[in-house]
Amino acid sequence: QVQLVESGGGLVQPGGSLRLSCAASGSIFSINAMGWYRQAPGKQRELVAVMISGSSTNYADSVKGRFTISRDNAKNTVYLQMNSLKPEDTAVYYCNSVLKRASGTFPQAYWGQGTQVTVSS
Repeated sequence: QVQLVESGGGLVQPGGSLRLSCAASGSIFSINAMGWYRQAPGKQRELVAVMISGSSTNYADSVKGRFTISRDNAKNTVYLQMNSLKPEDTAVYYCNSVLKRASGTFPQAYWGQGTQVTVSS
């Protein structure tokens, strides 16, 4: 099995910062991509940031210049540094990984359980 365990969410004031972490563990052969999605109440889940093949990154327009995704390949861990947080960043943030569990298999997507980020004064 594969597990994605997130940490680092919480309550922060507007303009503040948070750092989310997501560690992938279990039977992992290779990781194609790791990233973060978020879902606010009443809205669809949306991409926040993704790192593909350990180097190429893609960000939602709404977070460009404020959020930074990074990855520790040795630890199968992805981070999301969130600065200049706004109330509209409030959501449950989900870690996502596309990975292979064995050589010769197709990549599959896995999700973490989600961590709440609330930006409020």
